[in-house]
Amino acid sequence: MKKVISIGEALIDFIPNRTECDLKDVSSFERVCGGAPTNVSAVVSKLGGNSQIITKLGEDAFGDYIVDTLNSINVDTSSILRTKDANTCLAFVSLKKDGNREFSFYRNPSADMLLNMEEIKSSWFKDIGALHFCSVALVESPMKYAHIKAIDIAKEHNAIISFDPNIRLPLWKSHQSCKDTINQYLQYADLLKISNEEVDFITGMGIDEASKILLKGNLKMILYSMGKDGAMVITKDGKVKVSGVDVNALDTTGAGDSIIGAFLYCLSRDSITSSELETLPLVKLEEYLKFANYYSAYSVLGRGAIDSYATLNQIENFISKHKDR
Repeated sequence: MKKVISIGEALIDFIPNRTECDLKDVSSFERVCGGAPTNVSAVVSKLGGNSQIITKLGEDAFGDYIVDTLNSINVDTSSILRTKDANTCLAFVSLKKDGNREFSFYRNPSADMLLNMEEIKSSWFKDIGALHFCSVALVESPMKYAHIKAIDIAKEHNAIISFDPNIRLPLWKSHQSCKDTINQYLQYADLLKISNEEVDFITGMGIDEASKILLKGNLKMILYSMGKDGAMVITKDGKVKVSGVDVNALDTTGAGDSIIGAFLYCLSRDSITSSELETLPLVKLEEYLKFANYYSAYSVLGRGAIDSYATLNQIENFISKHKDR
């Protein structure tokens, strides 16, 4: 099985003890390991795949906790660097009455932002099948340029380059700087994971119109997540769509990371390369998408992200039960 490598932030998410309120009204929080690229690595490993995270953490207790958490689920942490120059990133989260999440990041700078391109080692990329990254780590910092070196090395191995914009506007100087950076890094991607809000922010269009434009470049595939309404995979040759799974959602934290993580697991399990991605039959893509969609539905049944992710045995049992409904 090929390796899925994620690059970007590993952080502490402080999730609230209550929902349907503003962040200022939350009185206590629970500490969990998070960060979108980190969550994707966790999904792949919990499914029994081969995953690795490239990041930098502070030499502090929160950094130790993240490393211990990832080691406990068999994520390869050998490319996590540590520094005394900044602390591990913290993010406080609330779920407001309108269903939207509110974030407050302690990251000025945080340790992950200090990872530089000279620290990226070619030896980390042995047996790579896919490299996944998000936009949080693309704010102006050394980490932004570390991504370019990592992408270049991954491309030399014919790895799939996967990008989830995962927009967090409070981290950016302006909406325009966020949009410009996302469009800059889109040119490197083979696979784009995107939601309705993100496609509107980036293109100002709906998914049907936007996909025709996005797929004219180097991009080969779009995974469009629709939450409770399901998901869609769009290629230059067609698209497949699956319906949502009827569950009582407890916490949607990390659900978007879970669907792309499960999809990348399928690709790596079958050793799909970048050059093979756009020639995959739609029937095979539908198989991968159904699995990923069920995986995402399972993830919202528990609190937080990593703790709510299923093992292969758990998701197979979940799928079997729901197929009979």
